[in-house]
Amino acid sequence: MEKLIKSHEKLGITSFIPEFEVLINKLRKEMDNPVGNPLKYTRAMEQLPDYIIPSSIMVNKDRIEIGKTNDIPEEKRPQLLAQIKSTLLQFSPWRKGPFELFGIHIDTEWQSNIKWNRLINEISNLKNRRILDIGSSNGYYMFRMSAHAPWMVLGVEPQHTFYYQYLALQKYLNLDNLFCLPITFDELPVMKNYFDTVFCMGVLYHRPSPVEMLKRIHSIMKKGGELVLENLIIEKSNNLMGANSDFSLGNNSLPLCLFPENRYAKMRNVFFIPNIKAMESWLERTGFTDIRCVDISKTDMDEQRKTEWIETESLQDFLDPENPSKTVEGYPAPVRAIFIARSH
Repeated sequence: MEKLIKSHEKLGITSFIPEFEVLINKLRKEMDNPVGNPLKYTRAMEQLPDYIIPSSIMVNKDRIEIGKTNDIPEEKRPQLLAQIKSTLLQFSPWRKGPFELFGIHIDTEWQSNIKWNRLINEISNLKNRRILDIGSSNGYYMFRMSAHAPWMVLGVEPQHTFYYQYLALQKYLNLDNLFCLPITFDELPVMKNYFDTVFCMGVLYHRPSPVEMLKRIHSIMKKGGELVLENLIIEKSNNLMGANSDFSLGNNSLPLCLFPENRYAKMRNVFFIPNIKAMESWLERTGFTDIRCVDISKTDMDEQRKTEWIETESLQDFLDPENPSKTVEGYPAPVRAIFIARSH
Protein backbone atom coordinates (compact mmCIF):
# COMPACT_ATOMS: atom_id res chain seq x y z
CA MET A 1 0.00 0.00 0.00
CA GLU A 2 2.80 2.38 0.92
CA LYS A 3 4.25 1.86 -2.56
CA LEU A 4 1.39 3.98 -3.89
CA ILE A 5 2.50 6.97 -1.80
CA LYS A 6 6.19 6.49 -2.63
CA SER A 7 5.33 6.54 -6.34
CA HIS A 8 3.09 9.62 -6.14
CA GLU A 9 5.18 11.85 -8.41
CA LYS A 10 5.51 9.26 -11.15
CA LEU A 11 1.82 8.41 -10.91
CA GLY A 12 0.72 12.04 -10.89
CA ILE A 13 -1.28 11.71 -7.68
CA THR A 14 0.59 14.26 -5.55
CA SER A 15 -2.51 16.41 -5.07
CA PHE A 16 -4.35 13.42 -3.59
CA ILE A 17 -1.55 12.36 -1.23
CA PRO A 18 -2.89 13.94 2.02
CA GLU A 19 -6.07 11.86 1.74
CA PHE A 20 -4.15 8.74 0.76
CA GLU A 21 -1.78 9.11 3.70
CA VAL A 22 -4.66 9.23 6.18
CA LEU A 23 -6.34 6.26 4.51
CA ILE A 24 -3.23 4.09 4.22
CA ASN A 25 -2.08 4.84 7.78
CA LYS A 26 -5.47 3.63 9.00
CA LEU A 27 -5.27 0.49 6.86
CA ARG A 28 -1.71 -0.20 7.97
CA LYS A 29 -2.72 -0.09 11.65
CA GLU A 30 -5.50 -2.58 10.94
CA MET A 31 -3.20 -4.92 9.01
CA ASP A 32 -0.47 -4.72 11.66
CA ASN A 33 -3.00 -5.74 14.32
CA PRO A 34 -5.14 -8.26 12.48
CA VAL A 35 -8.07 -10.13 13.99
CA GLY A 36 -10.43 -12.73 12.57
CA ASN A 37 -9.86 -13.64 8.93
CA PRO A 38 -7.08 -11.07 8.40
CA LEU A 39 -5.13 -12.76 11.21
CA LYS A 40 -5.69 -16.16 9.60
CA TYR A 41 -4.54 -14.85 6.22
CA THR A 42 -1.54 -13.01 7.67
CA ARG A 43 -0.34 -16.27 9.21
CA ALA A 44 -0.93 -18.08 5.92
CA MET A 45 1.13 -15.46 4.07
CA GLU A 46 4.03 -16.22 6.41
CA GLN A 47 3.90 -19.87 5.32
CA LEU A 48 4.55 -19.02 1.67
CA PRO A 49 8.32 -19.40 1.10
CA ASP A 50 10.16 -16.17 0.33
CA TYR A 51 13.22 -17.75 -1.24
CA ILE A 52 11.52 -19.32 -4.27
CA ILE A 53 11.86 -17.00 -7.27
CA PRO A 54 9.69 -17.67 -10.35
CA SER A 55 11.85 -18.24 -13.43
CA SER A 56 9.08 -16.96 -15.70
CA ILE A 57 5.82 -15.06 -15.48
CA MET A 58 3.08 -15.27 -18.10
CA VAL A 59 0.24 -12.82 -17.47
CA ASN A 60 -0.96 -12.80 -21.08
CA LYS A 61 -2.34 -16.36 -20.95
CA ASP A 62 -5.81 -17.56 -20.01
CA ARG A 63 -4.29 -19.37 -17.06
CA ILE A 64 -1.81 -16.94 -15.54
CA GLU A 65 1.47 -18.77 -14.97
CA ILE A 66 3.79 -17.83 -12.14
CA GLY A 67 6.99 -19.86 -12.14
CA LYS A 68 7.60 -23.51 -12.94
CA THR A 69 7.71 -26.65 -10.85
CA ASN A 70 11.46 -26.82 -11.50
CA ASP A 71 11.92 -23.50 -9.68
CA ILE A 72 11.59 -25.48 -6.45
CA PRO A 73 14.72 -27.42 -5.42
CA GLU A 74 14.25 -31.06 -6.40
CA GLU A 75 15.08 -32.45 -2.97
CA LYS A 76 12.37 -30.29 -1.35
CA ARG A 77 9.89 -30.28 -4.22
CA PRO A 78 7.17 -32.71 -3.03
CA GLN A 79 7.14 -31.27 0.48
CA LEU A 80 7.13 -27.63 -0.63
CA LEU A 81 4.50 -28.12 -3.34
CA ALA A 82 2.21 -29.74 -0.78
CA GLN A 83 2.90 -26.91 1.67
CA ILE A 84 2.22 -24.18 -0.90
CA LYS A 85 -1.02 -25.78 -2.08
CA SER A 86 -2.22 -26.33 1.48
CA THR A 87 -1.43 -22.71 2.28
CA LEU A 88 -3.20 -21.37 -0.80
CA LEU A 89 -6.29 -23.39 0.08
CA GLN A 90 -6.46 -21.47 3.36
CA PHE A 91 -7.38 -18.41 1.29
CA SER A 92 -10.49 -20.14 -0.15
CA PRO A 93 -12.84 -19.42 -1.76
CA TRP A 94 -10.87 -18.61 -4.91
CA ARG A 95 -13.46 -16.99 -7.19
CA LYS A 96 -11.49 -15.44 -10.07
CA GLY A 97 -8.75 -17.06 -12.14
CA PRO A 98 -7.36 -19.50 -13.19
CA PHE A 99 -3.73 -19.41 -12.06
CA GLU A 100 -0.80 -21.78 -12.04
CA LEU A 101 1.76 -21.17 -9.29
CA PHE A 102 4.93 -23.27 -9.55
CA GLY A 103 2.89 -25.90 -11.37
CA ILE A 104 0.00 -25.86 -8.88
CA HIS A 105 -3.25 -25.31 -10.78
CA ILE A 106 -5.55 -22.97 -8.87
CA ASP A 107 -8.81 -24.06 -10.47
CA THR A 108 -11.00 -21.12 -9.53
CA GLU A 109 -14.80 -21.02 -9.53
CA TRP A 110 -14.91 -18.57 -12.44
CA GLN A 111 -12.98 -19.09 -15.64
CA SER A 112 -12.37 -15.36 -15.81
CA ASN A 113 -10.43 -15.65 -19.05
CA ILE A 114 -13.75 -16.17 -20.82
CA LYS A 115 -14.97 -12.71 -19.80
CA TRP A 116 -11.58 -11.16 -20.55
CA ASN A 117 -11.55 -12.62 -24.04
CA ARG A 118 -15.02 -11.19 -24.68
CA LEU A 119 -13.92 -7.65 -23.99
CA ILE A 120 -10.21 -7.28 -24.78
CA ASN A 121 -10.67 -6.67 -28.52
CA GLU A 122 -13.49 -4.18 -27.90
CA ILE A 123 -11.71 -1.76 -25.58
CA SER A 124 -9.09 0.91 -26.20
CA ASN A 125 -5.43 -0.03 -26.05
CA LEU A 126 -4.38 -0.01 -22.39
CA LYS A 127 -0.80 1.07 -23.03
CA ASN A 128 0.24 4.01 -20.81
CA ARG A 129 -3.27 4.38 -19.40
CA ARG A 130 -4.19 5.05 -15.78
CA ILE A 131 -6.64 2.31 -14.87
CA LEU A 132 -9.01 1.71 -11.96
CA ASP A 133 -10.49 -1.74 -11.34
CA ILE A 134 -13.48 -1.49 -8.99
CA GLY A 135 -14.04 -4.71 -7.07
CA SER A 136 -10.74 -6.13 -8.29
CA SER A 137 -11.05 -9.42 -6.36
CA ASN A 138 -7.73 -11.29 -6.33
CA GLY A 139 -6.31 -9.24 -9.18
CA TYR A 140 -6.84 -11.64 -12.09
CA TYR A 141 -8.02 -8.87 -14.42
CA MET A 142 -5.38 -6.45 -13.10
CA PHE A 143 -2.70 -9.00 -13.95
CA ARG A 144 -4.16 -9.45 -17.44
CA MET A 145 -4.18 -5.65 -17.87
CA SER A 146 -0.51 -5.50 -16.88
CA ALA A 147 0.39 -7.44 -20.03
CA HIS A 148 -0.68 -4.38 -22.06
CA ALA A 149 1.83 -1.97 -20.46
CA PRO A 150 -0.50 0.44 -18.63
CA TRP A 151 1.01 3.39 -16.77
CA MET A 152 -0.62 2.12 -13.59
CA VAL A 153 -3.48 -0.08 -12.40
CA LEU A 154 -5.21 0.56 -9.09
CA GLY A 155 -7.60 -2.02 -7.69
CA VAL A 156 -10.03 -1.56 -4.82
CA GLU A 157 -11.26 -4.72 -3.10
CA PRO A 158 -12.93 -4.60 0.33
CA GLN A 159 -13.23 -8.38 0.85
CA HIS A 160 -10.30 -9.53 2.97
CA THR A 161 -10.27 -13.00 1.43
CA PHE A 162 -9.75 -11.70 -2.09
CA TYR A 163 -7.35 -8.95 -1.05
CA TYR A 164 -5.04 -11.44 0.65
CA GLN A 165 -5.23 -13.71 -2.39
CA TYR A 166 -3.94 -10.73 -4.37
CA LEU A 167 -1.11 -10.24 -1.87
CA ALA A 168 -0.19 -13.93 -2.08
CA LEU A 169 0.01 -13.83 -5.88
CA GLN A 170 1.73 -10.44 -6.01
CA LYS A 171 4.35 -11.80 -3.59
CA TYR A 172 5.69 -13.81 -6.53
CA LEU A 173 4.54 -11.66 -9.47
CA ASN A 174 5.97 -8.45 -8.02
CA LEU A 175 4.48 -6.23 -10.72
CA ASP A 176 5.58 -2.72 -9.82
CA ASN A 177 2.86 -0.72 -11.63
CA LEU A 178 -0.01 -2.52 -9.88
CA PHE A 179 -1.52 -1.27 -6.64
CA CYS A 180 -4.46 -2.55 -4.61
CA LEU A 181 -6.22 -1.19 -1.54
CA PRO A 182 -8.56 -3.19 0.75
CA ILE A 183 -11.34 -0.61 0.59
CA THR A 184 -14.69 0.02 -1.03
CA PHE A 185 -14.98 2.32 -4.01
CA ASP A 186 -16.72 4.87 -1.76
CA GLU A 187 -13.65 5.00 0.51
CA LEU A 188 -11.32 5.85 -2.36
CA PRO A 189 -10.29 9.53 -2.37
CA VAL A 190 -12.05 11.39 -5.17
CA MET A 191 -9.30 11.43 -7.81
CA LYS A 192 -11.07 13.93 -10.00
CA ASN A 193 -10.46 13.59 -13.75
CA TYR A 194 -7.60 11.13 -13.19
CA PHE A 195 -8.36 7.76 -14.78
CA ASP A 196 -8.18 6.96 -18.49
CA THR A 197 -10.00 3.64 -18.10
CA VAL A 198 -12.29 2.34 -15.37
CA PHE A 199 -13.36 -1.29 -15.12
CA CYS A 200 -16.52 -1.95 -13.12
CA MET A 201 -17.44 -5.59 -13.59
CA GLY A 202 -19.94 -7.53 -11.50
CA VAL A 203 -20.40 -4.68 -9.03
CA LEU A 204 -23.21 -2.33 -10.04
CA TYR A 205 -26.08 -4.72 -9.29
CA HIS A 206 -24.81 -4.93 -5.71
CA ARG A 207 -25.36 -1.20 -5.25
CA PRO A 208 -28.71 0.14 -3.97
CA SER A 209 -28.06 3.36 -5.91
CA PRO A 210 -26.43 2.44 -9.23
CA VAL A 211 -26.94 5.89 -10.72
CA GLU A 212 -25.06 7.56 -7.87
CA MET A 213 -22.19 5.13 -8.35
CA LEU A 214 -22.04 5.88 -12.07
CA LYS A 215 -21.94 9.61 -11.29
CA ARG A 216 -18.99 9.07 -8.97
CA ILE A 217 -17.20 6.94 -11.55
CA HIS A 218 -17.71 9.70 -14.12
CA SER A 219 -16.22 12.30 -11.76
CA ILE A 220 -12.87 10.48 -11.47
CA MET A 221 -12.45 9.91 -15.20
CA LYS A 222 -10.65 12.08 -17.70
CA LYS A 223 -12.80 13.59 -20.41
CA GLY A 224 -12.88 11.02 -23.18
CA GLY A 225 -11.93 8.24 -20.76
CA GLU A 226 -13.39 4.78 -21.19
CA LEU A 227 -15.70 2.87 -18.88
CA VAL A 228 -15.82 -0.92 -19.19
CA LEU A 229 -18.98 -2.00 -17.40
CA GLU A 230 -20.13 -5.59 -17.00
CA ASN A 231 -23.42 -6.30 -15.28
CA LEU A 232 -26.30 -8.68 -14.90
CA ILE A 233 -29.11 -7.76 -17.26
CA ILE A 234 -32.63 -8.87 -18.01
CA GLU A 235 -32.38 -10.03 -21.57
CA LYS A 236 -36.10 -10.08 -22.38
CA SER A 237 -38.17 -7.68 -20.35
CA ASN A 238 -41.44 -9.26 -21.44
CA ASN A 239 -40.50 -12.34 -19.40
CA LEU A 240 -41.03 -10.22 -16.30
CA MET A 241 -44.60 -9.26 -17.13
CA GLY A 242 -47.71 -11.30 -16.55
CA ALA A 243 -49.47 -12.98 -19.44
CA ASN A 244 -52.26 -10.40 -19.35
CA SER A 245 -49.97 -7.37 -19.33
CA ASP A 246 -50.90 -4.42 -21.51
CA PHE A 247 -47.22 -3.82 -22.30
CA SER A 248 -45.49 -5.14 -25.37
CA LEU A 249 -41.84 -5.39 -24.38
CA GLY A 250 -40.42 -7.99 -26.70
CA ASN A 251 -38.07 -5.44 -28.26
CA ASN A 252 -36.93 -4.04 -24.88
CA SER A 253 -38.25 -0.65 -26.00
CA LEU A 254 -38.83 0.54 -22.43
CA PRO A 255 -36.13 0.92 -19.77
CA LEU A 256 -37.04 -1.55 -17.03
CA CYS A 257 -35.31 -3.20 -14.08
CA LEU A 258 -35.83 -6.32 -12.05
CA PHE A 259 -35.70 -5.56 -8.32
CA PRO A 260 -35.60 -8.95 -6.56
CA GLU A 261 -38.02 -9.27 -3.67
CA ASN A 262 -35.40 -10.88 -1.46
CA ARG A 263 -32.56 -12.86 -3.04
CA TYR A 264 -31.41 -13.39 -6.59
CA ALA A 265 -29.51 -16.63 -7.35
CA LYS A 266 -29.17 -16.97 -3.55
CA MET A 267 -27.40 -13.59 -3.33
CA ARG A 268 -28.84 -11.23 -0.70
CA ASN A 269 -27.25 -8.05 -1.97
CA VAL A 270 -28.66 -7.78 -5.48
CA PHE A 271 -30.72 -4.69 -6.14
CA PHE A 272 -31.37 -3.42 -9.68
CA ILE A 273 -30.93 -5.70 -12.71
CA PRO A 274 -31.67 -3.55 -15.77
CA ASN A 275 -32.53 -4.39 -19.31
CA ILE A 276 -30.21 -2.96 -21.95
CA LYS A 277 -32.34 0.13 -22.49
CA ALA A 278 -32.31 0.95 -18.77
CA MET A 279 -28.53 0.57 -18.56
CA GLU A 280 -28.08 2.84 -21.55
CA SER A 281 -30.36 5.41 -19.89
CA TRP A 282 -28.35 5.26 -16.66
CA LEU A 283 -25.12 5.82 -18.56
CA GLU A 284 -26.51 8.68 -20.64
CA ARG A 285 -27.93 10.48 -17.61
CA THR A 286 -24.64 10.20 -15.71
CA GLY A 287 -22.53 11.84 -18.42
CA PHE A 288 -21.44 9.00 -20.68
CA THR A 289 -21.62 8.92 -24.48
CA ASP A 290 -20.74 6.53 -27.32
CA ILE A 291 -22.42 3.72 -25.39
CA ARG A 292 -22.02 0.26 -26.88
CA CYS A 293 -23.20 -3.12 -25.67
CA VAL A 294 -20.47 -5.38 -27.03
CA ASP A 295 -21.46 -8.73 -25.54
CA ILE A 296 -24.43 -10.52 -24.03
CA SER A 297 -23.74 -13.96 -22.58
CA LYS A 298 -25.75 -16.35 -20.47
CA THR A 299 -23.63 -17.63 -17.60
CA ASP A 300 -23.08 -21.37 -17.92
CA MET A 301 -21.21 -24.08 -16.06
CA ASP A 302 -18.22 -23.87 -18.37
CA GLU A 303 -17.65 -20.39 -16.97
CA GLN A 304 -18.76 -20.78 -13.34
CA ARG A 305 -18.66 -24.05 -11.41
CA LYS A 306 -17.70 -25.63 -8.12
CA THR A 307 -14.09 -26.76 -7.60
CA GLU A 308 -11.96 -27.83 -4.65
CA TRP A 309 -10.77 -24.22 -4.43
CA ILE A 310 -14.09 -22.73 -3.31
CA GLU A 311 -15.83 -25.21 -0.95
CA THR A 312 -19.12 -23.37 -1.41
CA GLU A 313 -22.11 -23.56 -3.72
CA SER A 314 -21.83 -22.38 -7.30
CA LEU A 315 -24.00 -21.76 -10.37
CA GLN A 316 -25.55 -25.23 -10.46
CA ASP A 317 -26.91 -24.66 -6.96
CA PHE A 318 -28.33 -21.25 -7.85
CA LEU A 319 -30.55 -22.48 -10.70
CA ASP A 320 -33.88 -24.29 -10.59
CA PRO A 321 -32.98 -27.98 -11.09
CA GLU A 322 -36.25 -28.51 -12.98
CA ASN A 323 -35.86 -25.42 -15.16
CA PRO A 324 -32.29 -24.07 -15.41
CA SER A 325 -33.54 -21.05 -17.36
CA LYS A 326 -34.64 -19.71 -13.97
CA THR A 327 -32.97 -19.14 -10.63
CA VAL A 328 -34.11 -21.07 -7.56
CA GLU A 329 -36.24 -18.02 -6.72
CA GLY A 330 -37.99 -18.15 -10.11
CA TYR A 331 -36.24 -15.18 -11.74
CA PRO A 332 -34.56 -15.37 -15.16
CA ALA A 333 -31.19 -17.13 -14.93
CA PRO A 334 -28.07 -14.93 -14.95
CA VAL A 335 -27.28 -13.16 -18.20
CA ARG A 336 -24.40 -10.69 -18.29
CA ALA A 337 -23.68 -7.87 -20.71
CA ILE A 338 -20.57 -5.79 -21.32
CA PHE A 339 -21.01 -2.09 -22.04
CA ILE A 340 -18.34 0.34 -23.16
CA ALA A 341 -18.94 4.06 -22.80
CA ARG A 342 -16.96 7.27 -22.99
CA SER A 343 -16.79 9.98 -20.34
CA HIS A 344 -18.17 13.22 -21.76
